[in-house]
Parts: sequence; structure tokens; C-alpha cells
Amino acid sequence: MLYLINNAKNTISIFQQHSKPIMRNSLFKSDDFFTAACKFETSLILVAIFLGWIAGINPFTALHFSASPIVYGVIGTAPLFLMFLGLQQMQGESIVNIRKFLLNTLGPSLHAYQWPHLLLLGGIAGLSEELLFRGVIQPWIESSWGMLAGLLGSNVIFGLLHAVTPLYAVLAAAVGIYLGWSLDYGGGRNLLTPILIHGLYDFLAFVALMRTYRASLLTAI
Repeated sequence: MLYLINNAKNTISIFQQHSKPIMRNSLFKSDDFFTAACKFETSLILVAIFLGWIAGINPFTALHFSASPIVYGVIGTAPLFLMFLGLQQMQGESIVNIRKFLLNTLGPSLHAYQWPHLLLLGGIAGLSEELLFRGVIQPWIESSWGMLAGLLGSNVIFGLLHAVTPLYAVLAAAVGIYLGWSLDYGGGRNLLTPILIHGLYDFLAFVALMRTYRASLLTAI
């Protein structure tokens, strides 16, 4: 989620250099985290509209509501969440650093909320980021250099904007390519599929991080 990345890039070196117990205080104040995150993610819709105006692209053109993309979106969330769960079990140093970073930055803030808040936040992030990257940037690049360049180029940008570590940037770019591919899954371009995948994945990841953090509090007692 870009709000987290935007506010926390300068702290990742702490987790790369030190092995510490889970922090009990987030980088974000829990009482304003939800509001600030929702505002930031919503502002990306305005960015998408503005860039779309410059490029002559309506970000909402490919957004169509029907049963098939909803089914594709729900099913398409599973591979990403399985990847997330798999990464939780891996012990490589780079993976552990990312895991500690996410838990220490998001855990205390997510702990203050219930699942409906996390579902709303994930939904807003999915809508705004997909409108920007898959609704504007990908077709903008495609219009000049073709579909493959649009898919790869838009997600290089996506990865770089999530670059808390080099590995995290690569993983984010790979996720973005998957989301960009899902845009055309089923034979017709529809933003609803990547929006649902992105939003549901963020929600499930938030819930998993919240539960892990709460479990850490119990073991620390």
C-alpha cells in the first residue's frame, strides 16, 4: 500500500541492521492511521484523473460491473495470498527484514481496528492504485510502445514506488505484472478484476498482520 511506503522508506535500515523484539509503537499514530491512509489512497484517484486528462485517457473506461470479473477477482486473490503466506514461512535475511518491517510498522496501527475498517482500507487502496496504474499508466505506455511495454513499464514504476528494499520492489513489480495480466483475463479488458484482487489481497494481508501482532502481544505477557 503506497501510504505505508510513502511514510516509512527512511526506516527500513533500522530493520536491516538490528534484530529487535517487536515494537509496541508504530511509526504511525493508531488514532489517525486509518483516516490518513484512507485520505492518501483516495487522493490517488485524483492523481489518476489528472494524469488521465493529460494523456487523454478516462481511468474509468475499462471499469465494467458483471459477474465474471467478480468471480475472476475473488479466485485470482488466492495465488497472491498463498505467496504472502509462503513468504511468512521463509527464513532468508531479506525476507525476514521485510517481514519485521511490515509487522513493526503496520502491526500496532492495525491492532487498533476491526476487520470492517481493514476491508474498507483495502478496498480504497485497490480501487485507487488500480485506477492509477492499470487504468491510466499501463494504457498510456501501451498507446506508444505496445501491450508488453505497457505491462512491464507500468509495473517497473509500481515496483519502484514500493521500494522499501530491492527485494520488496521486485516482489511488488511481480505482483503488479500479475494484476496487469488479470486486467485482460477472460477476453475483455476490465479493471474490476485487478481492483478486486488488489483490494482483497490487501485486506487479507492486513488481517494476517493484525493477528500476528496480537499473538505477539500475548506471548510477551
